[in-house]
Amino acid sequence: MAKILVVDDETDLELLIKQKFRKKIRENAYEFVFAHNGVEALEKLAQHPDMDIILSDINMPEMDGLTLLTKLPEANPLVKAVIVSAYGDMDNIRMAMNRGAFDFVCKPVNFEDLEVTMEKTVQHVIQLRETMQAIKENNILRMYVDENVLKFMTHKEFENSLMANETIEGTVLFMDICGFTSITEKVQANTVVKLLNTFFDLMVKEIIAQGGHVDKFMGDAVMAVFKGEYHLDRAIDAGLAVRQHFKEVEEVNMDGVAFKPQVSIGINSGEMVSGNIGSASLRRLDYTVIGDAVNLAQRLQSAAQPGQLVISEAAYQKAKESFHCQKIGEVSLKNKANPVTIYEVME
Repeated sequence: MAKILVVDDETDLELLIKQKFRKKIRENAYEFVFAHNGVEALEKLAQHPDMDIILSDINMPEMDGLTLLTKLPEANPLVKAVIVSAYGDMDNIRMAMNRGAFDFVCKPVNFEDLEVTMEKTVQHVIQLRETMQAIKENNILRMYVDENVLKFMTHKEFENSLMANETIEGTVLFMDICGFTSITEKVQANTVVKLLNTFFDLMVKEIIAQGGHVDKFMGDAVMAVFKGEYHLDRAIDAGLAVRQHFKEVEEVNMDGVAFKPQVSIGINSGEMVSGNIGSASLRRLDYTVIGDAVNLAQRLQSAAQPGQLVISEAAYQKAKESFHCQKIGEVSLKNKANPVTIYEVME
């Protein structure tokens, strides 16, 4: 249904409009609202925010149609106005168009021509609303979808290569907020989620600052991927910065439960597969990285104590000239046949 505001001080026009468009009104194609001047029109717009178009005369008491045009962007930026007036000289037409009128129809009104103009104007408003909705949805989408996915979607043939992947050299970082799971049993969910988001924001800022990408949030943990030059160094710098932030965070009291946040971090570099993982049939895909290097990074985080940043032997050999590390020793990690030598990055 198109909602149309008719603004005219000629009272007989309301009856004429209802007669000429009675079939459209019965079919619920058109709904008309009437006002007798610009002031009333603005009141009607406030009452009907879903208004599509306005049919307005020029010469009216209190507020004329040309003045009304200047008020519309603030009252309703999506509504479009068509001036319907006997003052069809070029000066009035140009003034109306310059003030934002979508079209101009001269009186006496040819109702067939008016209907064509109305349909054209309604379609334009619909397109505007769809565009605004798409922008809104796109902004929301950006909050849920990784930047790499958005870049991938701009490729010319991305739909044909949804399940394609590539082997890359990169670094994976896992960070877990220690002890956070246990307090969820004692604290209200709203409080827990609010605090968790605060910590996540702190972690994400440092990941982004070092050129990393957040791959996913997993409960109270974050997985991030670093690619390109110095990917290992940048990942360690991000982890050290996050660890320092958590050291500076004071004890939090939530619903009478005291909690001192700490973070455990695992980092590993190596070859990994990057691409869409999931089911194209189900239309559920996850743009991520997989491989033994990724699994080891998660195992290292599990082995890390609160406040520790742990790396593998291979990562240590690459990072030892840039960072001060301390050998922890050999540890047994889940699903690893042999013990693994690990190191803690001190600074």
